[in-house]
This record gives sequence, C-alpha cells and structure tokens, in this order.
Amino acid sequence: MNGHGGYAVFFFPQALEALGEAIKPYLTSQPDGPHIFCREIDTGGAFTEMTLVGKDAEGHEVQVELMVPGSMIRMIVSAQSEAVFGFGPRVASASASAPTA
Repeated sequence: MNGHGGYAVFFFPQALEALGEAIKPYLTSQPDGPHIFCREIDTGGAFTEMTLVGKDAEGHEVQVELMVPGSMIRMIVSAQSEAVFGFGPRVASASASAPTA
C-alpha cells in the first residue's frame, strides 16, 4: 500500500484504551478523531506495520516502525498530505476547470 503521501490509521476506542500510554506519543488529534499518520503501511499479516517519520530531540529525521494487531484498526485512509487530510468537500483548482483551446 505504498505510493501516496501517506496514510491516516484510525483505531477502535477499545484499542486505544488497551494500548494506553504507549500509543499516545504517536497519535495526532484532529477534529476527525485521533489517528496515526504514517508514510508506509503493510497490512499483510496478523500485525499491521506502520512506518512513521519524525524528528529526534536534536532535529534529525528518524524512522520508526510501529506494529499493532490488525484487529485494532478501524479504518485506513490514503492521504496526499497531512495538511489537507479530511472528509470535507474537495475544491477543484482554477487550472483544472479552465477550458483549453
């Protein structure tokens, strides 16, 4: 499931409760609900593997692989970028709607 800007992974409420404090540093809270934004995801197996990219205390990029049981995941959404992720209406760009000769 690679080739996009990333994936937003949503969990069942019971899963978040079971994972407790261990999952909190990886969660992003937005109006759509808490989720993990990851660069790559592999759903082939009992565990879902997520590749996350972040920064360490010194500002260097670090890559983390997080694995959780697949039964904990409620939904996976492909996103082009974290900044424009959401469920609102999409607005066509001016160049896409302009007629060409």
